[in-house]
Amino acid sequence: MNPDLRRERDNATFEPEIMTNVLDGGVEKTRRRREIESLVINDPDFKHEDLNFMSRSERYDEAVKKSVQMFSKLRDYGIADPEEINLYKRTVQNGRTGPMELHLGMFLPTLLNQASPNQLDTLFTPAWNLEIVGTYAQTELGHGTHIRGLETTATYDPSTQEFVLNSPTVTSIKWWPGGLGKTSNHAIVLAQLYTQGKCFGLHAFIVPIRCMKTHQPLPGVVVGDIGPKFGFDEVDNGYLKLDNIRIPRENMLMKYAKVHPDGTYVKPPSDKLTYGTMVFIRAMIVGESAIALSKSCTIAIRYSAVRHQSELRAGEPEPQILDYQAQQHKLFPLLATAYAFTFVGQYMKNTYNRITGDINQGDFSQLPELHALAAGLKAFTTWTTNAGVEVCRMACGGHGYSRSSGLPDIYVTFTPMCTYEGENTVMMLQTARYLVKSYRQVRDGKKLSGIVSYLNESHPRLQPQPTGSRPTVININDLQSLVEAYKHRATKLVETAAKSLQTDLQRNKSQEDAWNNSSLELIRASDAHCHYVVVKLFAAKLSEISHTAVYSVLSALALLYALHGVANNSGDFLQAGLLTVPQLAQITQRIKALMAEIRPNAVALVDAFDYRDEMLSSVLGRYDGNVYESMFEWAKSSPLNRTE
Repeated sequence: MNPDLRRERDNATFEPEIMTNVLDGGVEKTRRRREIESLVINDPDFKHEDLNFMSRSERYDEAVKKSVQMFSKLRDYGIADPEEINLYKRTVQNGRTGPMELHLGMFLPTLLNQASPNQLDTLFTPAWNLEIVGTYAQTELGHGTHIRGLETTATYDPSTQEFVLNSPTVTSIKWWPGGLGKTSNHAIVLAQLYTQGKCFGLHAFIVPIRCMKTHQPLPGVVVGDIGPKFGFDEVDNGYLKLDNIRIPRENMLMKYAKVHPDGTYVKPPSDKLTYGTMVFIRAMIVGESAIALSKSCTIAIRYSAVRHQSELRAGEPEPQILDYQAQQHKLFPLLATAYAFTFVGQYMKNTYNRITGDINQGDFSQLPELHALAAGLKAFTTWTTNAGVEVCRMACGGHGYSRSSGLPDIYVTFTPMCTYEGENTVMMLQTARYLVKSYRQVRDGKKLSGIVSYLNESHPRLQPQPTGSRPTVININDLQSLVEAYKHRATKLVETAAKSLQTDLQRNKSQEDAWNNSSLELIRASDAHCHYVVVKLFAAKLSEISHTAVYSVLSALALLYALHGVANNSGDFLQAGLLTVPQLAQITQRIKALMAEIRPNAVALVDAFDYRDEMLSSVLGRYDGNVYESMFEWAKSSPLNRTE
């Protein structure tokens, strides 16, 4: 054990195990998580080769082999809970994604959520047993996030009771789905449904794409791999072109929308049900953001405790770089953010499960709010995490650039989350549409419930006053006061966006032009709304903590997260009359004091994330801190060193 890390752990003021239980959601969940992780880590079939020294083909073959073994072992162990399946998969794949990611993450959930009982009986067991290997084919060459613009067609032929699927243009070719290039033999294809001469919009269809015996593409199917990418080397992201592919009527997923044998269309109870799988993935991405950021913070903070650099005082030993205030300012707000996103991820998972339960009982009333919240938080957390991973890499200096650090791998694996499952700017605008609609409902006298209920308060509790008559508006030492301030900032920016829209409409601009002309205000409103939700949920989590030492350190993190956000968005708080100019200097000093308070617990706080070395795959983030020996051994294993 590196003596610096040993000393850091000895000096912590709280027990990391208790914090781990908080992060996992309880002692039993920690026990079960470790049990599942150990099933993988101790299994010789899942021995983690260093993929950095393998070709793309080798990485793909290795990933397919592990994916097949993973499904077999999930059945053997009887792991059926979706959360536990995801944990097992994440441990097998070691933070990377795999060629069967969409089979497990979207194909199977879409069957569960959108297939009729008869369809489930027919399809689910073969899919779970990998007789059917599926992907989710939505994105096209010409359209991604704007899914209403997708061009693939499914035209119903009542004479044969079949749908005829076509890719009518080059831009309608399906592009990007993982597992499509080489692995899958079926795809859930999103296509525009035509029946009785009318288009009824996007619906999901089960389409066989390869022969179940030979794995060759079926007649009329053009399918393949799209080539190398920024990352995702193990995944065969693919293309799919369909030419008059006929499938039985029963291959349309019909839990909600239906087409009768004569071609009569029965619409679903909610038009957003088609987007159920996307909402599920967006809700889960919030938790994935927490994982990527917490892993990055673990690597950077442990390394910063081991690395000694420069002279703080002449003639004295080189200090740990974690002692430099500038290094703390890079990493500690990100550490606080990782904790915040972990708790928000728990909230999103619970909210999704609750609302899905309501939907199964026929109650669709909360689906629009879930859709808006998942879209906004998906964008908010992935943008923040994407930038944060890169900050962590650069905080490790030159060694962070080595793949041995693990940070480049985290970055290239995580960064596409900013664009897949909804490009982030568009996601923010979708949330803004819901916020503006909610704001107008309040103006019309309706009382809102749920996460947007704060818009009911047309007059903020913290009334702006002449600057001279108030020493402070925000109490910078009180988290609840900061929650209120974030709430009023969100209210103000939603109001500003709504008024900007209204002004343009009054100038006789079209709804579309007014929306485009106000897009900057709308995105800022969504960002403020999401920021408020995160601060609010972090503060709410504190009320569940009974252990004094854990409560103390979590309170410091929550306050740092909130104040750091105020400092970075001070213009909004000043404009809203929630902050005075002199308070900005006070906030800077308070942030410095909080960083000094967090410093003795920094290593213990990342230890509490409980990532085993096998899961971090980082020479810089090793639990024992033996960084330099490990890096030298890693370098010697490079294939280039086998020849002179």
